[in-house]
Amino acid sequence: MTKSLNIKFEHGVRFLVEHFPPSDESSRKPVLFHDIRVGVFLYNGGYSEDVVLAGLLHDAIEWSSATEEMVRDEFGETVLKLVLANTKNDTIKDKDKKTAELIQRCVKNGQDALIVKTADILDSFKWYASQDNVGELKYCMRNADAIFKYKEKDFVDPIFDELATWIQTFEHLSVEIYQK
Repeated sequence: MTKSLNIKFEHGVRFLVEHFPPSDESSRKPVLFHDIRVGVFLYNGGYSEDVVLAGLLHDAIEWSSATEEMVRDEFGETVLKLVLANTKNDTIKDKDKKTAELIQRCVKNGQDALIVKTADILDSFKWYASQDNVGELKYCMRNADAIFKYKEKDFVDPIFDELATWIQTFEHLSVEIYQK
């Protein structure tokens, strides 16, 4: 990767540190570290600069004091578009409808937006599996199932294969989700 991307990535981390509230023991997961892991995963996967930065910043608008204007000014219109595609619509209260709307919005915004969401879900799978958090693993399954339900057939990337492996590992939770 380029020195330029490394500098921009570091700038993104500093931006998040400035705007994220600190996590504590009552947090579902340490969000800042989660966002850094998502960005590093995409960086190590050789994704474009915009995808890497959007992965790093994917929770910025949803969970921090950062605004759309701040993200646009600091990282550009494309990164903002990808971050917004990955920002939950909290006006939707039904969990299944909220998930479907989010994944459909990512698909509408293109493969890059869905790659960012998939990297987010992969990291969440890894974290919640390490914590034996069945409730949040069900959340991951709901998102993963929606990704494959709404993903365009021409969206082809190894990240989707990795997600399919996690779905197989936790497929028993998917059955429980749909029995409710």
